[in-house]
Amino acid sequence: MLTDENRGIYLITGVMASGKSTVAQLLAEKFERGVHVRGDTFRKMIVSGRVEMLPNTEEEAIRQLRLRYQIAANAADTYYEAGFNVVLQDVMIGPMLGEMVELIRNRPLYVIVLNPSEDAVAHRELARAKQGYGLWTIAELNCSLQEETSKIGMWLDTTDLSAEETVEQILQRAGTEARV
Repeated sequence: MLTDENRGIYLITGVMASGKSTVAQLLAEKFERGVHVRGDTFRKMIVSGRVEMLPNTEEEAIRQLRLRYQIAANAADTYYEAGFNVVLQDVMIGPMLGEMVELIRNRPLYVIVLNPSEDAVAHRELARAKQGYGLWTIAELNCSLQEETSKIGMWLDTTDLSAEETVEQILQRAGTEARV
C-alpha cells in the first residue's frame, strides 16, 4: 500500500477500450486511501434528455460533456480535500483534456494518457462485454487523440503492457513525467 506521501489526483484518459477503467481501479487500490472516480457515471445519471457524444456532435452534447467533467473534477477535489488519493478516469481528448486539467483545483495533479496502438484497442474492444464504439471508429477517436490533444502529462504506450504493468509504469514514472 502506498501512503499519503504519494497523495495526489491521477487523471487517466485515452480512447475507449484503452484500459482506463481497469488501470484506474488497480491504481486506486494501491493507495492506503484511494478513490476511483468514473467520469462516465455522471453521464449515466442523466436519465432523460441525455445527448450522446457522436462524430457530428450537437452543442447540447458538448454542454453535457462539460457538465460531466465539472462534476467529476468537483468530486475529485472533494475526495482529495478529505485526504484521499484520487484516480479520475474518462475519455478526455482534444481540447477537453486541457479544460479538465484547469477544472481540477488541487495539486499535485498527474495526467496519464493511455496510448495503445489501434490494433491493440480493436483487440481489447472485441474482448470486452460492453461495446464502446457505436458510430465512432477507433481510427477517428485515435486521430483526435493524436492530432488534437495537447501533449501534456505522461503518454504511455500500453500496447504490450498488461493492466498491472501499466500501473507499475505509472507509479514509477508519474512523479517525473505526469505531473502538471
